[in-house]
Amino acid sequence: MLRKALLILSGNAAASLLLFARNLVIARLIAVEDYGIASTFAIAMSVVEMASQLGLQQMIVQAREGEDPHFQAALQGFQVLRGVISGVVLFLAAGLVADFLIIPEVAWAYQVMALVPVLNALQHFDIHRMNRDLRFWPLILTGAVPALLSLAALWPLTVWFGDYRVMLFALIVQAAIATITSHATAERPYRLVLDRQIMARSLAFGWPLLINGFLLFAVFQGDKLIVGRELGMAPLAIFSMGVTLTLTPTLVLGKSAQNFFLPQLGRLATSRDEDPAPFATVAQAMLQATLLSSCLLVLAILLLGPMLVTVALGDKYAELIPLLALFAVQQGLRSFRTGPNVIALSGGHTVNAMLSNAVRVASLPLAWWVIARGGSIASLLTIAVIAEILGFVVAMAMAQRSLSLSFRPSWPAIALSALIILAVGVTVVSPGLATLGLWASAILFVPLLWSMKEFRHNIRAAA
Repeated sequence: MLRKALLILSGNAAASLLLFARNLVIARLIAVEDYGIASTFAIAMSVVEMASQLGLQQMIVQAREGEDPHFQAALQGFQVLRGVISGVVLFLAAGLVADFLIIPEVAWAYQVMALVPVLNALQHFDIHRMNRDLRFWPLILTGAVPALLSLAALWPLTVWFGDYRVMLFALIVQAAIATITSHATAERPYRLVLDRQIMARSLAFGWPLLINGFLLFAVFQGDKLIVGRELGMAPLAIFSMGVTLTLTPTLVLGKSAQNFFLPQLGRLATSRDEDPAPFATVAQAMLQATLLSSCLLVLAILLLGPMLVTVALGDKYAELIPLLALFAVQQGLRSFRTGPNVIALSGGHTVNAMLSNAVRVASLPLAWWVIARGGSIASLLTIAVIAEILGFVVAMAMAQRSLSLSFRPSWPAIALSALIILAVGVTVVSPGLATLGLWASAILFVPLLWSMKEFRHNIRAAA
């Protein structure tokens, strides 16, 4: 089991590292303002993805009939339908998106981006179905191979274009190769079925995830929209790179935790009525693993981030270095929520993530008001940190309530994780205490590991 966990983590990390390298290379090769424009392509994609996110990939893993070929074909058919609709929506909304960001000359690029949701929707669901048996290689290859070829495509794209169009066509290459790879690694023939009953069930399962898609758009892209519209493309480039540096490892950890624990928790959830102990034990281990990885993430960004910015990006991104600690704290706190949300999802409770994200979204009007009145990126990040703390509290409360599950065994780990984040926060408030904050964070890792009884037991059992 430990080998499976390491495989997932290394596979997801490899794909994300390649995409991270791609973004760094693009940022290095093109002007700061052009990178700001390039970062808006992610915003445009999120606009359509948020409106069609139904969690079909999670459903084939979680549902009891996930192995049924007809069920899979119906999910694939529904996925293609939503992908085509998403592409049409993006094509028609391209002008509105460009006008809102005050870059009307880029509208054509958003229209070209309409190909991406269609290509993504054509992926074969075998890469997700095989996760039920803890077979992760197809999913890993579908992430890593497109990322590698997208990175390799940068040289000819830079020679041909040399501006924000490099990112545009790199994204299209990535989407096309991902779809091809998913079919190349599949075991079953690819079939599409439009089954009204399964579509209705998918909507019943996915409507909280659909709403959560809107909320995730606001969480991931709302701050960027505020910065881009109020401060301009150059500050947006700085902010987007800060998000890239800190969000990339956060997503790796979150995706790896979900890939590894969701199939286990899903199986144990079906027998909770007879014997709730195994589910509760794995749930505690999952929460503790999330806390540990989040704290390691924050400390790593604080230690290595400034050097990475200097070496990889040069002087034109020097303004980012003083903000890295705030970015790290925000993303670390956001990663805390992965634990309770995945645990709730394993029991079929998809509303939990939606409600915890709603807390974060509620902070955006305040952030916009502050920025519009002369506030800085640091002010925006401070508001985000407070909202992430409240979101974690809501996620924990909802998971306990929906599953009748007590997280008491993990309270010491939660308290120590909070102290580590607080110690890192000291480096933001008082730069003169940076060394003290770093040492305090490092020392607290010893009792943190000791407090994670269920996590340590899970690791020993996996070994």
